[in-house]
Amino acid sequence: MSIRLTTRRLGEILIERDKLTADQVQTALKSRLDSRERLGQTVVRLGLMTEADVVAILGEQFQLPIATADRLAQADREAVQLIPEPIAREAMLLALSREGDVLEVAVGDPLDVLSLDHLRALTGCTIKAWIARPTEVKEAIDTFYSELRATEHLGEILDKIDLTAGSDEEQDVDLATLRQQVEDAPVVRLVNLMIAEAIDQRASDIHVEPARERVTVRFRIDGVLHEVMKPPKHLQMAMVSRIKVLADLDIAIRLLPQDGRLTVHLPDREVDLRVSTLPTSHGEKVVMRLFDKGAFERQVANLGLEGHTLDAFRRIIREPYGMILISGPTGSGKTTTLYSALNDIKTVHRNLVTVEDPIEYHIDAVSQVHANSKVGMTFARALRAILRQDPDVIMVGEIRDAETADIAVKSALTGHLVFSTVHANDAPGTLTRLIDMGIPRYLVGSAMSMVMAQRLVRRICERCKEPYTPAPEALAAMGDDEALLRGATLMRGRGCMACKQTGYSGRVALFEVLELNRHVRRMVLDGLNEDEIKRQAIAEGFITLRKAGVRKALDGITTLDEVRMATLGDSD
Repeated sequence: MSIRLTTRRLGEILIERDKLTADQVQTALKSRLDSRERLGQTVVRLGLMTEADVVAILGEQFQLPIATADRLAQADREAVQLIPEPIAREAMLLALSREGDVLEVAVGDPLDVLSLDHLRALTGCTIKAWIARPTEVKEAIDTFYSELRATEHLGEILDKIDLTAGSDEEQDVDLATLRQQVEDAPVVRLVNLMIAEAIDQRASDIHVEPARERVTVRFRIDGVLHEVMKPPKHLQMAMVSRIKVLADLDIAIRLLPQDGRLTVHLPDREVDLRVSTLPTSHGEKVVMRLFDKGAFERQVANLGLEGHTLDAFRRIIREPYGMILISGPTGSGKTTTLYSALNDIKTVHRNLVTVEDPIEYHIDAVSQVHANSKVGMTFARALRAILRQDPDVIMVGEIRDAETADIAVKSALTGHLVFSTVHANDAPGTLTRLIDMGIPRYLVGSAMSMVMAQRLVRRICERCKEPYTPAPEALAAMGDDEALLRGATLMRGRGCMACKQTGYSGRVALFEVLELNRHVRRMVLDGLNEDEIKRQAIAEGFITLRKAGVRKALDGITTLDEVRMATLGDSD
C-alpha cells in the first residue's frame, strides 16, 4: 500500500506549525465524541481549522497526493463498481481508477489501514491511496452509487422487456396487446424510474422525444435540458401509453394532442405532473411539467427583490385597491411571484380569489378557480363570476384577451386589488401592451399601481464557486455596462459533483419594478411610448433587468453569461 506510516502525531505537527496551541489541541482531544473520532475530525467540528487545511497537513504527514473535487468527479465508473457501496460508505473511500493490478483510491481517513487491507484482499489489487476531504468523498459516493443504481435498475428493466418493434407506417395497433404491455412490470418500472429520477434531480420538465432510431428522455434542470437516457425505439409506444394511462388519457388517440395530469405521492410530499402529448413524424412526444407542492414555501423576502424595490412591492401589495402586472416569458417565475404575494397578504379578514389555467399550487385560505375553456369557463366569464363573490383581492393567472383585460382594469378601479400577468418584454412595455389590447390610456394610467418584469437566471453553485477576472471580450459584450464591470472580480462555478459539473445550482429571479407615481401616470396619459417612458424612468433611478442582473453578478450570485442570455442591453 502507498501510505507511509509515521510516528509523529497530528497534534504535534499542528502545534509545531502554529496552526493550534497546545491548549487547543488538549481541548480538542478532550472534546472527541468517542475514541474512534480522529483529532482532525474534532478540530474541524469545533471550528478550529478548516477541512481543507487538515487534509493538506495529513497529505504531507503521510506523503499522499490530494484528490480535489475535480479529481473525484473524474473517477472511472468501472473502478467505482469494484468496491461494494456498503464498504465504500463505511470506510469513506472511493475508487478513482484501475491500471492493471493497481487500484487508486481516495480516502477520507488515511489512518483506516484495516479498511485498505480489506480492500486489497477483496480486489486483489495493490492500493494506491489519495487523501481527500471527507465531505467531498461522501458527496462523490452519493452521486456515483446513485447513478450506478439507476443504471443497474434501467438495465434490469430493459433486459426483461420483450416487445415487438412496429414500423413507422403501421397505423393499426392492437389495443388489447398495447394495454397488456403498459401494465407489464418492466414498463411500469421504467416509467416510475424516469419520474423518480426527475423528482430527485429537481427537474421542472420531463421530455420524452421520439426519433427515427431511438427515444430520448431529457430533464430540464434549472432551465436547461439534460439528456438522461435513451430507451430503445421499440419501447416508445409502451412508454407513451403508460404515461397516458397514468394521466387518464385515451391511448387509442395518437394523431391528436392531449392534456392531462397525475399526482405522485411521496412519503413527505406530493408532486403534480401536467402531461401534454403532441403527434410528431416519429410518434408522440410527451412533455411532463412537475409541480412540487411541498417545495412551494416562497416568501416575498426570498424572491430576489432588494432594497427600495422590495419595500415598494411590499407596500403596493397591501394597498386596498389597484392593479399589479408582471410580465415575462413562459417559465420566468411570474406565477411564483404572485403566489408569494398572496401568501404574504392573506388574512382571515380578506377574501382572496384566483382564476388560473391550470392551478399550479394550492394555497390555504385562498379560493382558486380553474378556468376551463373546453366547458365555456373562460377567464372573462370566471372573472365576472368572481366579482359577484365579494372579493377583496383577485388574481388573474394571465390576461390573454381584451375582454379579460377590460374587466381586470375596471375591477381595480372599483375597489379591488388585482394581480395578473401579461407577456411583454419589460415593465414599461407592459403598459403599452394593455393599451394595444384596446384599454383606454386614462384607464391604464388610473388603474395601475405597479408594473414589473422578471427573468430567471441560474445561481452559481456554492460548493465550487471561485473568483475570476472576466476577459475584455466578455466585458465588451455587456455594452453600456462594461464600465461598471471593468476591474471587478466576479465569481463563477468550476463544476463539481453537487452541480453535475455545470457550475450552477438553483435559480434566482431578476426584477425591474416600475411604480406608477404621478409622473409616470402623466407620461401614460400624454401618450408617450414605452421607450420614452423607460428613458424618463431610468433618469429617475429605475433599475432595468440588465442592471439588476449586473448587480447579481457583482454580488457573486450569477454569471455574466447568464445575465447576457436572459436580458437585453438597456440601449437595445
